[in-house]
Amino acid sequence: MADSRRYISQTELQSHNKPGDLWISIQGKIYDVTQWSLHHPGGPVPLLNLGGQDATDAFLAYHPGIAWQYLDNFFTGYYLQDYSVSEVSKDYRKLATEFSKMGLFEKKGHVTCILLCIIALLFSISVYGVLFCDSPWVHLGCGGLMGFLWIQSGWIGHDSGHYVVMTNQKINRFAQLLSGNCLAGISMGWWKWTHNAHHIACNSLDFDPDLQHMPFFTVSSKFFNSITSAFYGRKMNFDSFTRFLVSYQHWTFYPVMCFARINLFAQSFLLLFSKRKVPNKGQEILGILVFWTWYPLLVSCLPNWYERVMFVVASFAVTGIQHVQFCLNHFSSSVYMGPPSGNNWFEKQTDGTLNISCSSWMDWFYGGLQFQVEHHLFPRLPRCHLRKISPLVKELCKKHNLAYNCASFWKANAMTIETLRSAALQARDLTNSVPKNLVWEAVNTHG
Repeated sequence: MADSRRYISQTELQSHNKPGDLWISIQGKIYDVTQWSLHHPGGPVPLLNLGGQDATDAFLAYHPGIAWQYLDNFFTGYYLQDYSVSEVSKDYRKLATEFSKMGLFEKKGHVTCILLCIIALLFSISVYGVLFCDSPWVHLGCGGLMGFLWIQSGWIGHDSGHYVVMTNQKINRFAQLLSGNCLAGISMGWWKWTHNAHHIACNSLDFDPDLQHMPFFTVSSKFFNSITSAFYGRKMNFDSFTRFLVSYQHWTFYPVMCFARINLFAQSFLLLFSKRKVPNKGQEILGILVFWTWYPLLVSCLPNWYERVMFVVASFAVTGIQHVQFCLNHFSSSVYMGPPSGNNWFEKQTDGTLNISCSSWMDWFYGGLQFQVEHHLFPRLPRCHLRKISPLVKELCKKHNLAYNCASFWKANAMTIETLRSAALQARDLTNSVPKNLVWEAVNTHG
């Protein structure tokens, strides 16, 4: 019997990759997600980045099984001609199915509840030390505890953005606002906007915002060509000022990381007070205002400006450890130009990530992100299972001769500094002229 299905070619599918005309393929079926992109919980960026191509592996990674039933609402009636699945993708999908049957995506453990108790304890001790102790050393320690609190709240914010860490969506949203906006001063709306783009376009120089840190850092000499950020929609100018900063970036990396939080504060304000559509913007702004009420008030309770500055610097510097951790996972890994490709999505995720080897008793320190490869392949998987699945992922990579990068914490630091140093030395080559430009890039970066 003749096949009654209607087919379109890969070339035709690729033509539907614009905001007003956006199609994707999932398991060979073509879906029109043009209107849905305006309401997509993960924002329009992931759909735009994978528009006009197969997105099966990415869809599988980011959506629970219940999401499949809604796809028919967007089915165009077309199928992809000559659709095929690589052996890597077959094994990846098989592994994801096994994890689902084992119930790993639903078994979250008690990590979040334990962390919330620890955060409450750290907050109480820090406030008590500021209000009822006179020793400057105690005040300094309280500042450090506040920074450690921000690190732990950051892990909750990260986890709750990927999957429901609490008993239901409403309590999960409360945990997001509490840990991110209210306690840390970081907009969860901003984080989800940038982080979703990072996961989809892992280590793409022009599509991954987590590599776009000019004028402070560049991980590749390709930035010297003043490439355009597809995420921010603007040109990242490599001018003389940027060249100067980049030339010494391997020396300034750790000092800048100590105060990287300032940039996250700025980015949160820039997004929330822009014209960009942000889900639950009122909640986001209210949470940020809560932070900027209690934190300055707590600092003002210290007896003099010396101790106030000391407290703020200590809290920023300690939480800088987390910013370093984020960089270690990607800065020294492979990079590429252009949008992500759905056909080799698995390969791009493994190429662009670096695991940090450590003992199980140190898992709390890394927030699960020491298993960066596993996290990028299975972002909905609760962190308590990442160590368990690690051997299976490593075996899959070995079977297909793919990268499975892993290094100790100290080795990862050395690799990151070497990457920055290599780019810095290339930037010092003054034989290549650079255009003059404003230094506004310094404000409008994130990282």
